[in-house]
Amino acid sequence: MLYEGRNLADLSGRQQAYWRNRLFGFVFQFYHLMPDFTAVENVAMPSLVGAGVAGWGRQSRQAHRRAAEMLESVGLGQRTRHRPAQLSGGERQRVAIARALMNEPQVLFCDEPTGNLDSDSGAAILDLLRGLQRERGCTLAIVTHDERIAAVGDRVLRLKDGHLVP
Repeated sequence: MLYEGRNLADLSGRQQAYWRNRLFGFVFQFYHLMPDFTAVENVAMPSLVGAGVAGWGRQSRQAHRRAAEMLESVGLGQRTRHRPAQLSGGERQRVAIARALMNEPQVLFCDEPTGNLDSDSGAAILDLLRGLQRERGCTLAIVTHDERIAAVGDRVLRLKDGHLVP
């Protein structure tokens, strides 16, 4: 994969981890939240991981403060202390989006971000993603099988049997 003229496959594992943590955000269909952590702890995790073991303690308070701000920005300011099991599917996806945005990525990759949601929650998540894209100026790449979701993209690429098709 080329990014800004660099072949990311040529980077060391440590360099790849840095790029993934700092430049890219990921939103998955199945949320991948840590069940024993609160919403704010889940959102803070990318920042703490990026700080490393030595910086974990120094960064913790600041990371949690920023995580609370991120949850506020996705409409979950009152749910910061709830664990994933206490949240609806749409709320879990909002936590996952806040986590993906924690390190202010240049590119936000979303894999079927509305796939596990009812149509109203899915529409709200899609509106949220587009609003955050405009507000933060990041690139938004969504993988979906849903033509209605694809239709809102500025550019749509289609794959068939692993190949781009016109």
